[in-house]
Amino acid sequence: MLTLSQWSEELEREVRDNILGFWKRRAVDEERGGFIGRMESSGRIDPDADKGLVLNARILWTFASAYRIYGEDEDLRMAQRALRVLETTFLDQEHGGFYWMTTAHGEPAQDKKQVYGQAFVIYALAEYVWATGDREPLKLAEQIYRLLEKHAYDPVERGYVEALARDWSATDDMSLSGTDLNERKSMNTHLHILEAYTNLFRVWKPDGLRGKLQELIEVHLERIIDPANHHFLLFFNDEWESQSADISYGHDIEGSWLLCEAAEVLGNPELAERVKAEALAMAKAALEEGVDQDGGMFNELHENGHLDDTKDWWPQAEAMVGFLNAYQISGDAVYMEAAKSSWAFIASRMSDREGGEWHWRVSREGVPVSGHSKIDAWKCPYHNSRACFEVLERLKKLTE
Repeated sequence: MLTLSQWSEELEREVRDNILGFWKRRAVDEERGGFIGRMESSGRIDPDADKGLVLNARILWTFASAYRIYGEDEDLRMAQRALRVLETTFLDQEHGGFYWMTTAHGEPAQDKKQVYGQAFVIYALAEYVWATGDREPLKLAEQIYRLLEKHAYDPVERGYVEALARDWSATDDMSLSGTDLNERKSMNTHLHILEAYTNLFRVWKPDGLRGKLQELIEVHLERIIDPANHHFLLFFNDEWESQSADISYGHDIEGSWLLCEAAEVLGNPELAERVKAEALAMAKAALEEGVDQDGGMFNELHENGHLDDTKDWWPQAEAMVGFLNAYQISGDAVYMEAAKSSWAFIASRMSDREGGEWHWRVSREGVPVSGHSKIDAWKCPYHNSRACFEVLERLKKLTE
């Protein structure tokens, strides 16, 4: 039986050697600056691949967080490299905010202001401030926050639109990726604005941010979570009418613990109790419906009843945290076992012991699915490093 101390030792090796070590050794773009845009699962680098805002922001968050925890200069240098890229290549000097995508040479490739991407920059900048004590990047985080509140916030129905044009005017191009609906509002963007504002509130408490963070929690509870089944609804029009009946198990379990974190940082005990009750219901639904017998979490259940039973890397990471969070709330051993099973699946199936980092996707049988990247605009070190950091901290509290 896996003890908590053994689990901690395994997580430390995983995050420091296999995840952080991979990105330090393999992801730096020495020729063009910053970080490479794409690496195939084979390890082959595409030198001409575009570079994504989310990738760079998540690298900044990851290594700022690693520096906050471990205090190693190499992690700080990686964070500073990512910060320079954001400030010099992705930052729109004319209109403010950050481009969604640049070319390999650093020119704007997609210049729209995707709110999801702006949120990740806030999240990463706040982490850097928290880790280093350097308040200068907070000015940039504040600028983005003000721009989102001015241009993306819906003062009538609450919440935030998906995207705006480069100059922050309205756009019809809302979709976050080729697999997302082109709708005005989404669960995914709101979840990560919540995450960003939570981290920002740790280091900066201006008038208004507390209210915005509380409202985001309430919007999740009242609009985004389906009270009938405790799953997230995914896409909406301006009036919060659901446009899809798909279920994303990874987002459900991720949201369950991010909502708890937001309520804790906010410091509203009454709201925190509401959130904990819903988080437990979400974790229960995710465990009963979305987890295979081997401990791996399925990707999605489509509204036509088709189960996507492949298993991507990020839901496994979020499941490990979310189920441990449910155990800490409830004391129910079934969630501790679910969290341990998530880790066992990660260690045996998702972690790439030969090539480093994690496979993007494995089949239901646990076999890596070919054709997916090891690094790209979405395949970043954030979900898996954060899961290790979170579980290590929680196991420390449990053992103490």
